Amino acid sequence: MPDFGPDLVEAFGPSQADGGPELIQLLTPEGERVHHSDFDQDFSADQLRGFYRDMVLTRRIDTEATALQRHGELGIWAQLLGQEAAQIGAGRALRPQDYVFPTYREHGVAWCRGVDPLKLLGLFRGVDHGSWDPHDNNFGLYTIVIGAQALHATGYAMGIQRDGAVGTGDPDRDAAVIAHFGDGASSQGDVNEAFIFAASYNAPVVFFCQNNQWAISEPIERQTRIPLYQRALGFGFPGVRVDGNDVLATYAVTQAALQRAREGSGPTLVEAYTYRMGAHTTTDDPTRYRLSDDVEHWKLKDPIARLEVYLRRNGLVDDDFHATLRAEADDLGHRLREGCKALPDPKPLDMFNHVYAEETEELRQQRESYAAYLETFEGATS
Repeated sequence: MPDFGPDLVEAFGPSQADGGPELIQLLTPEGERVHHSDFDQDFSADQLRGFYRDMVLTRRIDTEATALQRHGELGIWAQLLGQEAAQIGAGRALRPQDYVFPTYREHGVAWCRGVDPLKLLGLFRGVDHGSWDPHDNNFGLYTIVIGAQALHATGYAMGIQRDGAVGTGDPDRDAAVIAHFGDGASSQGDVNEAFIFAASYNAPVVFFCQNNQWAISEPIERQTRIPLYQRALGFGFPGVRVDGNDVLATYAVTQAALQRAREGSGPTLVEAYTYRMGAHTTTDDPTRYRLSDDVEHWKLKDPIARLEVYLRRNGLVDDDFHATLRAEADDLGHRLREGCKALPDPKPLDMFNHVYAEETEELRQQRESYAAYLETFEGATS
């Protein structure tokens, strides 16, 4: 086995270095606070309430978007039901200078980075060309090509490494990159190539795999013979498996992995072991390939419910808190419903506007050709 030095043992524990089956957990499904020798943290009451609020509002975004698709207002929607803790924990572990490369399901991470949910709806409504400025939030555009963002993230990480934004000791300068993908994407060549480059160049990137156990209809058992996090050792960097329905553990583990990257110690694979309680997308029927008993079993591990139990048991929330949060969620739902329907259709020729910094001759010809085509339609506007 490769020798990763003391940082692996100190940051991720000897059981992980040995490829053991340990699942990092700080909050049980029953809402009991447990402790871990390597990842334990003291969380403030405000921090815990913030995690809970983030997950509740993220689920509301998901619920509203699903309903909008069912009413014909969105072309499709990728649900995150059950994965809120994995996304909020990872999202809140980021620093402002860190950069996120998402797939198409990271609505919770987008929320943490301050991306307006209406921007996400515009993409799935088909009225947005993917034009939100990723530099406003250090949050890249959603990636539909499965696994491609892992290579993008690795390349960006290599870039900030060469820009001197890694390992300086300045907490406001040192940066890391995180790439989100699912268990299905882990079987793609792009992801494995990203692992190779990240390891070879010691790139400051965290590979965050949300293992929701289903690559659309393909179960995880048909994708790997070992836990996914153990694959990292074969590429030359550490991996860790965390309870992806435990927002506290996800936050702590991701925070440690990001800090390790910022310090110049290289990549880490975080496997957030969770479950997709909803469909893969709104075009999917999961009842055709999985048992309802499995879904009911995982509902008992609901990430929002377990944190709510802990908060109530310790007197950290009351009825007023919940009433205020429900009102906030209702306001958010109303804004999303009305805002989605009011999104203006883009002008067809706008797709050519931001392809290159300077328009090429080939692009100019394509624009003119398409404009001429549009003119053949009565009442067409470019």
